[in-house]
Amino acid sequence: MPAKPLPKAELHLHIEGTLEPELAFALAERNGVTLPYATTEELRRAYSFKDLQSFLDLYYALMAVLRTEDDFAELVDAYLARAAAQGVRHAEIFFDPQAHTARGVPIGTVIEGLARALDGSETRYGISTRLIMCFLRDESGQSALETFEAARPHLHRICGVGLDSAEVGNPPSKFREVFQRAADAGLHRVAHAGEEGPAEYITEALDVLGVERIDHGLRCLEDPALVERLARDRVPLTVCPLSNVRLRCVDRLADHPLPAMLAAGLLVTVNSDDPSYFGGYVDDNFTAIREALRLDDETLRMLAANSFRAAFLDDRARHDYLAEVASHTFAR
Repeated sequence: MPAKPLPKAELHLHIEGTLEPELAFALAERNGVTLPYATTEELRRAYSFKDLQSFLDLYYALMAVLRTEDDFAELVDAYLARAAAQGVRHAEIFFDPQAHTARGVPIGTVIEGLARALDGSETRYGISTRLIMCFLRDESGQSALETFEAARPHLHRICGVGLDSAEVGNPPSKFREVFQRAADAGLHRVAHAGEEGPAEYITEALDVLGVERIDHGLRCLEDPALVERLARDRVPLTVCPLSNVRLRCVDRLADHPLPAMLAAGLLVTVNSDDPSYFGGYVDDNFTAIREALRLDDETLRMLAANSFRAAFLDDRARHDYLAEVASHTFAR
């Protein structure tokens, strides 16, 4: 029997980015959508990106197959099955409502479809879950506000808000008002920052949006004072190594700044981002960094423990998950 993977939480996962080509074609057929690719193999060959924007262009195009509650529930269920096999015990899942409402899909269809599948996640897969609603930063602040208000009847399904999509030229400050509304509603707040954008965006996300976690955050290393602050305040960074290589944030996995981030005392976690597009789910990321960065078992254990420390969990659940990590036996 193969060894079980290291227990872990996944905190940076875009559910739309788990759309595998096979499911994309199945949903396209069910919903009468014509994809600009003849086969799943041809679609997979399109997963070659020169930067974040080239990825986003394909990412948004494929969302056209997602139309009904059943589609969104099926997408989540497929992810959870893969995540369970990768050792995920807790997942905090991003979704992009504006990408769907812009196509005429009601926000309630999106949220209720996702939540319906998540409701059974612990029973079916042994994974506790949270749902985080992200705003597209290349849309306006007003659009984000309208999206938040449209989601109000469904806020009991959502634990937090986030900020994603094209970073360069779209500073966090654009979204000050909607993040304040989210805070007033008692929601957690996270934001992508310092992936392609500058280190200043990380500071802005902390100071202007009041975020509790930074998604990516690689470029924090360009600002020693910021690194000191992040380490001192134990601000989690949800790093996605295979994504960083695929989107050319780093040239090779062996060049990834993860070891430098750990050496600086940062609370780093490892995640898969958009695994269908970037070549691997979360344990695939752990395996890849172990080999490319020559990380030992205890460093991997620390990264897994960090994921639970950074998660939006109650103290009892966190304690239990950390005990699972501590007792894990690595394969030899």
